Amino acid sequence: MKICFPVELDKGLDSEVFGHFGTAPQFVVFNIETKSISTINNQDLGHAHGKCSPLKALDGKMVDVIVVGGIGAGAINRLNEMGIKVYKASKGSVKDNLALFENNSIPEMTVKHACGGHADGCGHYLRHLILAI
Repeated sequence: MKICFPVELDKGLDSEVFGHFGTAPQFVVFNIETKSISTINNQDLGHAHGKCSPLKALDGKMVDVIVVGGIGAGAINRLNEMGIKVYKASKGSVKDNLALFENNSIPEMTVKHACGGHADGCGHYLRHLILAI
């Protein structure tokens, strides 16, 4: 099983989980079977709001699970259609959230948990503003 964590800076398991999937500069992927870590640079970072392409963002690499602070409804739908489940990260590192996931202590996200726009506090408004400049 490959678990993907959107991050701003790659510090391996010590990376802080980023607040929004589509605007995360990188993704740290932890493979539970091999205990290995890989990094993917977000290939869809400059997308228009609401137009995130999760598979493009992940550079075509498949994962089984995404653990993230926030994500749009369209991205959740596209990920779920590909068989990828999305879970709500708690504040903290990849290591912290990995432990929570392994203990079934974080909730699965559905469209009703999605970011509803830039004023909802999921943390991606400023990143979209910077990218637009």
